[in-house]
Amino acid sequence: MGEINQAECQNARGKYVVITGATSGIGLAAAQELAARGANLGIVARNAAKANEIADKLRAASGNRITVDVFIANMSSQQSIRRAADEILAKCPRIDILINNAGAMFVDHKLTEDGLEMSWAVNHIAPFLLTTLLLDKLMLSEHARVITTSSHGHKMARKGIRFDDLNGERCFGFWGKMKGGPNFRYGETKLANILFTAELAKRLQGTNVDAYCFDPGLVDTNFNQDNGRLARMTMAVMKRFSRTPEKGAETLVWLADTDAKNLESGRYYADKQMTTPSEQAGSMEAAKKLWEVTEEQIRIS
Repeated sequence: MGEINQAECQNARGKYVVITGATSGIGLAAAQELAARGANLGIVARNAAKANEIADKLRAASGNRITVDVFIANMSSQQSIRRAADEILAKCPRIDILINNAGAMFVDHKLTEDGLEMSWAVNHIAPFLLTTLLLDKLMLSEHARVITTSSHGHKMARKGIRFDDLNGERCFGFWGKMKGGPNFRYGETKLANILFTAELAKRLQGTNVDAYCFDPGLVDTNFNQDNGRLARMTMAVMKRFSRTPEKGAETLVWLADTDAKNLESGRYYADKQMTTPSEQAGSMEAAKKLWEVTEEQIRIS
């Protein structure tokens, strides 16, 4: 990840960090760097064998000086997320940092067991639900942070959140696909990450919990590899212009580790600096409406 700036290493050592999507890509790179900086980790993952293997390697690399716990959850299932959250709450006396990093893109219209479109469920509902379930524990920390991985791709959602089509049916039909509907849908979920962060920060004003989101840039990972041959070919071309996972994780680690005086709650960051997102991402009216709609959606199960 490059040379560590000691002036930035203020927050992570000895803290407990819960991170989703830490078994590959920027999540794994961030977990490795945070572990190297002395953070204790709670890895939330779907694949138990892979997560336990990574946990063992992180502990060994630290000389067994840190704790690395594994919690199993399917991020498309509200029931599974609730079960993992219960395990986290029971095991962890305190949570200092929650990193909502897990994400996916789907080119076909799929519904979860809760009846929600899959991209929306994994990329937006999951971080919203996990954050709200862990919030009381975060408030026990002296200074807690919620960090959510968004994307420059949020700008694809040029019309903002389409509240009249929350399950994205219009994105995945024949004409929807011809017009790039799956890309729009992904962008919509990444826009939701930014609006969620802004509204969360507003609701947490005056508390010890801050919220940030960030753009990792175009990163060379296994993202979008399960969506067919065309998607894999597209990603192979984009790979030539992509960052390494370590480079993509730099802003995430910085948000977790830098002194709070360098940050402003509720804002969107890229390349370790505050960045202005799209016009749609700046609508606090949309952020409030999204929060209210999402609260109804997490009551489904």
